[in-house]
Amino acid sequence: MTIDWVLIFRLVAAGLMGGFIGLERELRSKEAGVRTHFIVALGSALFMIISQFAFEGRQHDAARVAAQVVSGIGFIGAGVIIFQKNAVRGVTTAAGLWVAAAIGLACGGGMYSVAIAATLLTVLVLEMMHFVNLHLTEKHVDLTLTPDKPYDIPELPDRLKKEKIKVDTYSIEGGKVRLSIRMKQKDYLITIRRLLDILDGFTIEEMN
Repeated sequence: MTIDWVLIFRLVAAGLMGGFIGLERELRSKEAGVRTHFIVALGSALFMIISQFAFEGRQHDAARVAAQVVSGIGFIGAGVIIFQKNAVRGVTTAAGLWVAAAIGLACGGGMYSVAIAATLLTVLVLEMMHFVNLHLTEKHVDLTLTPDKPYDIPELPDRLKKEKIKVDTYSIEGGKVRLSIRMKQKDYLITIRRLLDILDGFTIEEMN
């Protein structure tokens, strides 16, 4: 039995490229990280190698296995998509797994330059959009407050305005204050700390 180092290199290359995309996801604390992307890319490369070389001398269609990988990876991708608080999360990570599978197939077919280009483009777009979202997009926070002293309610809008907190909506109902605050993604933690100081004398019942 001879060891085919070229095929082994294809597996290693696929795993490393998939893991590189997974590293970006893991650094962002997403649902699937290095291990998942590494294994998906490695497995896809292995399927491609099997489809090309395991049936030599027999009538077969190498593209058939690759097509099954494309459809099968959807089950894994669906597992990382979460519907939470009226928002869908994990779609980007699911798409990353889909790309990792495609990169694995490319490596398994010996198309290293295409696989490298796809890996770099994927990580570049993920990082670029993270930067854009952090610095340009805004986050909304909804709060429900109960004042420790009812006469503090009329003073709250002035406190928020003085601290330059952007308030989208403000309402009082049943002795409770409901407000929606808008802030830059990059300023989220700083704004929340300021908000907690401003809301001294209020009990936060709900924040999302």
